[in-house]
Amino acid sequence: MELLGEPLAYGFMQRAFAVSIVAAVVCGVLSCWLVLIGWSLMGDAVSHAVLPGVVLAYLLGMPFALGALVFGLLAVALIAGVRERTVIREDAAMGIVFTVLFALGLVLVSVIPSQTDLNHILFGNLLGVSVGALLQVLVLGAGALAVLLLKRRDLTLYAFDPTHAQALGLNPRRLGALLLVLLAVTIVVALQAVGVVLVVAMLIIPGATARLLSDRFGTMLALAPALSVACAVLGIYASYYLDTASGPMIVLAQGLVFTLAYLLAPGSGVLRAHRPARAHRTPVA
Repeated sequence: MELLGEPLAYGFMQRAFAVSIVAAVVCGVLSCWLVLIGWSLMGDAVSHAVLPGVVLAYLLGMPFALGALVFGLLAVALIAGVRERTVIREDAAMGIVFTVLFALGLVLVSVIPSQTDLNHILFGNLLGVSVGALLQVLVLGAGALAVLLLKRRDLTLYAFDPTHAQALGLNPRRLGALLLVLLAVTIVVALQAVGVVLVVAMLIIPGATARLLSDRFGTMLALAPALSVACAVLGIYASYYLDTASGPMIVLAQGLVFTLAYLLAPGSGVLRAHRPARAHRTPVA
């Protein structure tokens, strides 16, 4: 018990646990829809595109979350605009937008190297989270999670069959836009924990792991955040006692759990391949 309690004696560790758990829950829930729809690259694109917003917010003395949110929404709007108004496909539009915005952020960082810690922006600064940053994460995380839970039926129907959703009176375009906005907000929440580069892992790995473990979407929505929180806690404890970076340790913990699921998942684990093969099934709502 002393090993578990020692890190909690420090205020900065308490804030680190709080931020990582909030980020893990929101990312875990959202990752189920991202994996189901196939928006992994979208999460990667938006997470990298927020870099110039973070740098500009730092220069102007504004909260990092505000700058990241503005550029996250800008990236979503630009991707949608290029996709809908040109013959460019969605994957190419995402690649163009996120690389250009990420390059802009790197240029801004290189112009002011003495004032901006690139490592904290790219890989997170979980142990340096302030009380103000914690409050921002709590507010944004609670808001994003509330919308996801309130609209979960509509979003699930949109993910499985947009045509059927439209036939029932729903607007697939608006639901897609809502999911993209929630993606931008969630990235801002997780940014404090793992930074620009690794945030996509928290957005994809929990949902992918849950998908290996269950064919039912409702079960995935419970498994993904639970596994994500467990990995966040494990990663922080490991980083404390091994004296390593917290954000990367959280992602490594998630990678370890995914590997175990990949090898040992009931019915689909690689090490269970000698058993009679099961037909591939799409998750059911």
